[in-house]
Amino acid sequence: MLRDLLPNLGNQTYIMGILNLTADSFSGDGLLQQGKPLQAAITQARGFAADGAHILDVGAESTRPGAAPVAAELELERLLPVLRALREELPDIILSVDTYKAVVAEEALRAGAHIINDVWGLRADPNMGAVVAASGAGLVLMHNRSTPQNTELDISLGGRYVDISYGDVSAEVAEGLLQSVRIAREAGIVDEQLLLDPGIGFGKTTAQNLRLLKELDQLKALGFPLLLGISRKSFIGYTLNLPPEDRLEGSLAANAYGVLHGADILRVHDVRQTARLAKMLDAIRFA
Repeated sequence: MLRDLLPNLGNQTYIMGILNLTADSFSGDGLLQQGKPLQAAITQARGFAADGAHILDVGAESTRPGAAPVAAELELERLLPVLRALREELPDIILSVDTYKAVVAEEALRAGAHIINDVWGLRADPNMGAVVAASGAGLVLMHNRSTPQNTELDISLGGRYVDISYGDVSAEVAEGLLQSVRIAREAGIVDEQLLLDPGIGFGKTTAQNLRLLKELDQLKALGFPLLLGISRKSFIGYTLNLPPEDRLEGSLAANAYGVLHGADILRVHDVRQTARLAKMLDAIRFA
């Protein structure tokens, strides 16, 4: 259960460092771009752990706007050697795997993963719920309304979603997350395994992402721990007119707002800076 993994949940901000085993990450940190991705992943993971990461989120398929899907076989080929190495190198770190495929999740859990981070909230693979239920692993349910036809690419700022329709974005995201919770419960997953992610950057325009973050309290009111994955996202870039590599300050500002409005876990690229931010905010909040 999550409380076993994260005993201070609700009284501490946890930091999740991103390990991208891809060649086409929007943020430019895909480890397959390097000659020895396994060693690069271990080196990055060690650095993240030293910088204050509690969790490592390992993903082998890009979820940037317009990215091509990856077959499960290739995803596992990228994932499993890294998971096994991290389990040996960093036995105390919590391992999360970013996948929406049940077969990948099952193998990843066998290799030592503790959490499955499903960006489609159990809506992409009907077998995912049973896999997680059988394992007792933690599960991130994310809201996602991504559609390839609603993407737009700027050569400097990257991809974003346009022409996505919401009446009330916070209310509709809340309802979508509760639908995923119902799917999880029907599969035998208990609430104590669940984390919710509003899916900022996934099928939302810049304005909708900003509104959703502003109204994060409404999602906190659903009664589940919240994971916030906004690091270097396009809504920051388009707001500040900055490319991904120059979005540190914007990411820190957005994450600080998120912590003050209910985020329990921050999924980030810049671990050291965000860990320091969170530690200071926690010192103030829980003084």
